Amino acid sequence: MTPPYPFSAVVGLPDLRLALLLNAVSPAIGGVLVRGEKGTAKSTIVRALAGLLPDVDVVRGCRFACDPVNPDAACPDGPHEPGAAAVRRRATLVELPVGATEDRVVGTLDLQRALADGVKAFEPGLLAAAHRGVLYVDEVNLLPDHLVDLLLDAAAMGRAHVERDGVSVKHAARFLLVGTMNPEEGEPRPQLVDRFGLVVAVAAPRDAGSRAEVVRRRLAYETDPVGFVARWVEEDAVLAGRIAVARLRLPSVRLPDAELDRIATICLAYGVDGLRADIVVARTAVALAAWHDRDRVTADDVAAAARLALPHRRRRDPLDPPGTDQEKLEELLRQHGGDADPEPEPPAGPDDGSDGGPGDNPPGDNPSDPTDGPPDGPPNGPPNGPGGGRPPAGPEQVPDRSDTPDTAPPPGSGPKSTGPDQQASPEQQPEQAGAGNQPAVAATSPYRTRALAVRGRGAGAHAGRRSPAYARRGRVVGARLPTGRLTSVHLPATLLAAARRGARSVAAGDLREAVHVGREANLVLFVVDASGSMAARRRMRVVKTAVLSLLRDAYQRRDKIGMITFRGTGASTVLEPTASHEVGVLRLAELRTGGRTPLAAGLRQAARTLDSERRRDPRRRPLLVVVTDGRATSGPDPLTVVPALAEVASVVVDCESGPIRLGLARRLATALDADCVPLDALHTLRKAA
Repeated sequence: MTPPYPFSAVVGLPDLRLALLLNAVSPAIGGVLVRGEKGTAKSTIVRALAGLLPDVDVVRGCRFACDPVNPDAACPDGPHEPGAAAVRRRATLVELPVGATEDRVVGTLDLQRALADGVKAFEPGLLAAAHRGVLYVDEVNLLPDHLVDLLLDAAAMGRAHVERDGVSVKHAARFLLVGTMNPEEGEPRPQLVDRFGLVVAVAAPRDAGSRAEVVRRRLAYETDPVGFVARWVEEDAVLAGRIAVARLRLPSVRLPDAELDRIATICLAYGVDGLRADIVVARTAVALAAWHDRDRVTADDVAAAARLALPHRRRRDPLDPPGTDQEKLEELLRQHGGDADPEPEPPAGPDDGSDGGPGDNPPGDNPSDPTDGPPDGPPNGPPNGPGGGRPPAGPEQVPDRSDTPDTAPPPGSGPKSTGPDQQASPEQQPEQAGAGNQPAVAATSPYRTRALAVRGRGAGAHAGRRSPAYARRGRVVGARLPTGRLTSVHLPATLLAAARRGARSVAAGDLREAVHVGREANLVLFVVDASGSMAARRRMRVVKTAVLSLLRDAYQRRDKIGMITFRGTGASTVLEPTASHEVGVLRLAELRTGGRTPLAAGLRQAARTLDSERRRDPRRRPLLVVVTDGRATSGPDPLTVVPALAEVASVVVDCESGPIRLGLARRLATALDADCVPLDALHTLRKAA
C-alpha cells in the first residue's frame, strides 16, 4: 500500500497549514473549509493531516471508538466500564463521497428486525467511523444541503442523533471536519459556510521556482514513495509532537478580558451576523497561543484568528460574490491593536506573488513558516541536491491553468461556448447597422417571483424546492412493497397486511414502505432576448431585474441554471448549466443589447443545450424560461424550432409593452404548450428579503 504524502512536504499554503493544525489542536473550532481551484493540493494536504494526529485508545470491540478512560454512557455498544480492555490505533481519516445517502452518513436501523423481532439493531454510519479522527468531505459544495446540515450539527454538538419510526439512537461523534471545494462548481449557501469555523482560499504558486519545486517533489514521490516519505518523517514527527503538546496546554491557556473585548469590538465593527464569529475567533486565538507554547492569548493571536475566521462571514446577499473587503479587516485590526501581519507568508519566488517558496529552508529554519518549530527545533539538513537537504518532489499541486482566481472569470474575459447558430457572442458582435450596440444596463433590486414548476412528478433524484417529485422525505401519499433497504415504514399498511393473514404479529412479508412526495431541484435554462427591440434602457432594466429575480429564486430552490442570449445574427450560451448562481448574476450584469432578433437561433441553441444535459443527467428535469416579446426579425420562423422542445416544460415571460400589442409571445407559448406570464405579473406583492 502506497503511504500518504507527507504533510511537511507540501509546498507553500501557509494559511491552510496553520488552519488545519489549529483544528487538530482544538477541534472545537469547528473545522476548515478549503476553497480553491483544481490542482492545488487541497486533498493531498488534508489526507496528510491524519498522519500527524496522536494515536487513540479505543474500547476493544466498540464500533463507536469509545475512550476506555471516559466511555460514552449512551454508546449503542455499551455500557462500557471505565478501564475496559482497550486497543491503540491510528486516528482515522474517513472520506465522505458526494453520492452518500443520509443513512450512510448517520447510520441506519434495521427496521425489519425492530418490527418483527423487537430488536433495536443499529448499523453505524460514517459519523461513528470518524469519531476521534478526521472527517473529510471533498466537493462539499456539491453535497445535498440536508447532509451538510447533519455534518455540521454533529460537529458542533459532538453527537449524532438517528431517529427512525420512533426508535432513537445517539452516540458520540467528535471529529475534525474538513471540506474542500472548487468555486467554479458553485458556492454553498452562506448559512452553511458560516458554520465552518475557518475558511481558507488557496491558489497555485504564481512563480516558476515554486511550481518547479512542486513538480520535482511529486516526481520523486511517485518514483519512490517509501523513500520519499522516510526523508520527511522527522519533520512530520516534530509537527505531531507539537500538536500533542498543544493539546495538553490548551485547557490552561488564559483568554484575558481585554482580548475578549477586542474580539467583540472587531466582530461588531466588521459587521458579521450573530455571535458564532466571536466564539470561533476566541477558540482559534486560544489554540494559537497553545500552538506557540504560550499560556495567554495576545493581540497578535486575536489578529491572526480574525483573518481565518471572519472574511467569509460578511456576505449579505446569497448571490453576492464570495470574499470581502480585506482592507477593511486589516484596518480594523490596526485600529484595535495587534500586528498587521503576525503570520506572514514565506518570501515570494523569482516572479513574486507566490503562495510560498519552494522549500529551500529546512523545517525549523524558516521564521516565516507558521508550522516551523521553535528555535531549538530540528537541525538544518544538507543543501538541496541529490541525496541531501529537502527532498526533490512534492504533492500533486500543478493546476490546469496558471492564473485563475478563486471565483469565476468576469464576463467577457474569455471565449464563450458557441454553437452552429453563433457567429460570435453578443458581447463580441459588431454593431448592427441602424441598431447600435447599447451598453449594459444595471438591474434594480430583485423581488420575490411567482412559483414556476415542472408539471407532473419527478423521480426526486436531486433534492430541492421547486417541482413535485417522489422523495425520501415529504408528504406520505401511499404505501408499497419495499424496493430496497427499508428506511420508512408505512405502519397502517403493514398492520393491515398482517391482519389480512390473520396473524397477530408482523412478519417480514407484511412490511410496507411509505411513499413520499416532496420537491426536487431542476435545471432552469434562461433564454433571454437581448436584441434591439429590448434595447430601451427602462425596458431592459425591467427585464434584467426580472431575470435577476428568477436567478435568486433558482438559488433558493437549489436549481442548476444556464443562460442563452440571442441578438444580431445568432445565439450565445453565456453560461453553461452550473450550480454557480453567482456567475449567472455576473453574466447578466454585463449583458449588452442591440441588433436584430434571431429568436429561432435562441430556441435552437436551447434545444441543443437541453439535449446535452439530458444525456449527462437524465433524471434532472429541465424548465425552459424564455424571456422575449416574441418578435423575430432575423432567421427562420421560431415556430419551426418548437418540435425540438416539445417535451420540455416551458414558461414564456412576455416582455411586450405599449398600447398596441401583437401577442407574439403568447403565440409562441401556445406552440410550446407553455405558460405565458406577462412581465409585470411575474412578481408577487412582497419584496424579496
